[in-house]
Amino acid sequence: MLRIISLVFALFCASTAFSAAPAPRPRARDLGLAPGVFSPGPLNAITDVDGVRVGQVTLIEGDSVRTGVTAVLPHAGNIFQDKVAGAVFVGNAFGKIAGSTQVAELGTIETPIVLTNTLSVGTAVQAVVRDTLAEPGNEDVRSVNAVVGETNDGGLNDIRGLHVTEADVIRAIRDAKAGPVTEGSVGAGTGTICFGWKGGIGTSSRKLPAQLGGYTLGVLVQTNFGGVLTMGGAPVGKELGKYAFMHQGNTGNGSCMIIVATDAPIDARDLRRLAARAIFGLARTGSSYSNGSGDFAIAFSTSPEMRSRYNDTRPRARTMLPPDAMSPLFEAALEATEEAVYNSLLQATTVSSTFGTAEAIPVDKVQAILEKYGIRRK
Repeated sequence: MLRIISLVFALFCASTAFSAAPAPRPRARDLGLAPGVFSPGPLNAITDVDGVRVGQVTLIEGDSVRTGVTAVLPHAGNIFQDKVAGAVFVGNAFGKIAGSTQVAELGTIETPIVLTNTLSVGTAVQAVVRDTLAEPGNEDVRSVNAVVGETNDGGLNDIRGLHVTEADVIRAIRDAKAGPVTEGSVGAGTGTICFGWKGGIGTSSRKLPAQLGGYTLGVLVQTNFGGVLTMGGAPVGKELGKYAFMHQGNTGNGSCMIIVATDAPIDARDLRRLAARAIFGLARTGSSYSNGSGDFAIAFSTSPEMRSRYNDTRPRARTMLPPDAMSPLFEAALEATEEAVYNSLLQATTVSSTFGTAEAIPVDKVQAILEKYGIRRK
């Protein structure tokens, strides 16, 4: 009898825990937000670009550590030996992006791209260098250009405690995988705040129709910026009563890191133009691009046509898109960036620490606002 009572009690507890579990938070398309004219890839994520992998480490410790690492790998091989074409576009340079000058000079990216918090950039650079030197085939390498970006999560995280370690960065790189990407309050987005709500990691993709090349483009964002939130044209920030300049001193500061991947065969010149469109895409969401906002986009092509082999000095022929073919990719970058920002907000959960609380944006209220302005679920 005692065993039966214990079993019944256990089942009751399990069912209570199950019923109390919060409902999954939606992505933008679940609410009818489908920016633009092109369709997303199967996952609606940066990993829809073949070969791209994402790894994340989330650090939540005690009542003060709320930070992490997000790593994006352009392909599954030795990136240093098989460099991808890449470029950086700076919207506002109040921030740190290690490695950008060599990318601008050579037009290649030779390491995983790592995102973390502002004061952990140095640690991340050291970790990327260490991991690259340890990779088989790199025994003679004496120079590594690590690409690391950041936003400042000091509003929720003990950023001065320097809690991100080299081991955390290397784990994010080595755990990177294809497939769905976890969004919201994870990885480098664990402690970020966007438009006054909890921000984080967001991603989206676009697949061009065959007559426009059939290329795939994906975007991943680390949102930590401010402004007047607009979703699908609806003034959500104003309707919710939370927006930049509504109170003295609330100036919309913050930053956003954007990574753009595509399989289209384009060179560094046009990748920089593509990265610029991602920065422009933030405007669709209501970004202030404020004085204190570091807004950077890193774009790369996974196309084997555009790769550069380490120490290979032989001339070679290659096929690449001309500038006149870029417009569909520009549109795709605008659309995917906008949707990735929405996903970062909608997927984020409330995060509290000794420094304060960033509430998750209220989905029910957002839905009501979207319906008020004629945006409905499909």
